[in-house]
Amino acid sequence: MNKETGRLYKAFIYLCLIILAISIIVPVSWVFMASLKANSEFQGNPWTLPASIMWSNYLKAWRDAGMGDYFFNSVITTSLGLIILLVVSIPCAYVLSRMEFKGRKFLTRYLKSGLFVNISYIVIPIFLMLLAWNRKIGKPIFTNNLFVLATIYAATAIPFTVYLLSNYFRSISKTYEEAAYIDGAGYFKTMVDIMVPMAKPSIITIILFNFLAFWNEYIMALTLLTDTKKTLPVGLVSLMQSQRAAANYGPMYAGLVIVMLPTLILYMMVQRRLTDAMMVGGDKG
Repeated sequence: MNKETGRLYKAFIYLCLIILAISIIVPVSWVFMASLKANSEFQGNPWTLPASIMWSNYLKAWRDAGMGDYFFNSVITTSLGLIILLVVSIPCAYVLSRMEFKGRKFLTRYLKSGLFVNISYIVIPIFLMLLAWNRKIGKPIFTNNLFVLATIYAATAIPFTVYLLSNYFRSISKTYEEAAYIDGAGYFKTMVDIMVPMAKPSIITIILFNFLAFWNEYIMALTLLTDTKKTLPVGLVSLMQSQRAAANYGPMYAGLVIVMLPTLILYMMVQRRLTDAMMVGGDKG
């Protein structure tokens, strides 16, 4: 590649990145701007700035439309789901990637097969299973239960998480473990004190990916939370339907911002580590 071609290629890459950035920034900015407008302003030019800042739209969405309750339900299910996922997946990935035992290959392939199961395919069987459990004990404790929903989120994310973490653990040299064993550390202590800190970039990556999946999940939450208890995506749809019917657009867009904001904040907090994790590879010995 000569100098002129290289310059054109670089300009093309920058152009693509600028278009990509604009395609993300413009709609997000527009939604935020719309969330601060009075209802009458939606009838005119949609690109005009709000005449006065209507923070009351957020108050209406948060308190009157119940987005505050939905927000805390989403925080509970997402946090519990991530905790359960990490507690199960990290030891599982460590054992499958670093230890030799009978049945290891079968277990690895069995977990990998879970990568091809979409959550929308299994939502009805899971719902029927929970109803059957309710009938067996005579109490409806398995449906409308945030802990059960979080457990199902974690269970459906285990194949991808174990697959990603196993690949990362395999790339770490065994000399670190051997040194730990010589110092008297057992398997659990070696995993917690040596392997997990080294796998921190990979763990942050799976936290971000699974946070996005759990936070925005709709089908499972809509099916399993049949009572008034809702998560943000389900509550947002209800809010949009009610506000659209009432032609009240300000609170509707305020609800959209409430859903998007935690995701944007988390991404800004970990984006550097996420980039580092994408760049990391190879043997670290």
